[in-house]
Amino acid sequence: MASAVAAGVLTVHTAVNARLLRVPPSAEPVAELVSVLLPVRDEVERVVPCLSAVLASVALPHLEVIVYDDASTDGTAELADGMADRDGRVRVVHGSTVPVGWLGKPHACARLADAARGNVLVFIDADVTVAPDGIARTVGLLRATGLDLVSPYPRQDAHTLTERLVQPLLQWSWLALLPLRLAERSPRPSLSAANGQLLCVDTAAYHRAGGHTRVRDHVLEDIALLRAVKAAGGHGVVADGTDIACTRMYNGWPALRDGYAKSLWAAGGNIGASAGQVGVLAWLFVLPAIAMMRGSRAGLAGYVAAVASRVIAARRTGGRAWPDALAHPLSICVYGYLTALSWIRRLHGTATWKGRRV
Repeated sequence: MASAVAAGVLTVHTAVNARLLRVPPSAEPVAELVSVLLPVRDEVERVVPCLSAVLASVALPHLEVIVYDDASTDGTAELADGMADRDGRVRVVHGSTVPVGWLGKPHACARLADAARGNVLVFIDADVTVAPDGIARTVGLLRATGLDLVSPYPRQDAHTLTERLVQPLLQWSWLALLPLRLAERSPRPSLSAANGQLLCVDTAAYHRAGGHTRVRDHVLEDIALLRAVKAAGGHGVVADGTDIACTRMYNGWPALRDGYAKSLWAAGGNIGASAGQVGVLAWLFVLPAIAMMRGSRAGLAGYVAAVASRVIAARRTGGRAWPDALAHPLSICVYGYLTALSWIRRLHGTATWKGRRV
């Protein structure tokens, strides 16, 4: 069975990438000014823990933290203002409306970058908690590699059944499918992966690329920003953020469903490409499992390869390997459903996020 052979090849590739994945170096004092930029909208339960962790950072003698409150209605702005009153390193920028042609997060990030004074910009989401040495290690990785953008992928905490089915696919996807060392130097847009939950970019490279103004209408603005940096002659890649940051991206099925439904359509760009992506994943990882249940030894081999790939990714990125990896074919099926739902909402104009139409 060809799909079983292909799944085996991807398992080997996952193992190779797990060895090649860049790890941020030990923290050393950062001499330059670092701007940590936090866009928030209705994050009343997350903004204080996120900011507190950032402000507890070590090896950052020159640190500014800027919060852009995007017209929150739940008390987020007041909490951020309180943090600014207590710590002079924090500034809060208050937003109101999003200009025509922009999406909310790219606009917030653009405003933050305009307000920043640092040589390095570190964008962080409110659902991320950084380790005390996390930001210094991230900046150290940027400078040590000579890259223009690095995105240490935070450890993804998943608790409910649906979270455990879907969230591990994030790190697994690029470990299994993206040739990391080629990707970080290649200008090809298709060889790009980044995560806006924690993204560090050289300020000069950011502005050469046009910043978030260049990606103002992109739902997946993090990947689009990396592609813009590449188009401007820069280089960047995902890295290992397991020990320096963690996040629980979605709490339960409704939030997870709506979160992915707002953005998965953009991963393909058009319906045909999205269908092709899901089809290939099903051929690689669902078809062998079905064949295995019918007694196929080749199907069994393909299923074992898929599980092995997931185990390698989980162990490399701090995820739960067992028994979650055994459900990899089901994870792919749920991904397919979410992709279809995303396109349905996109075509019907019903995709929303935090009260705004996407």
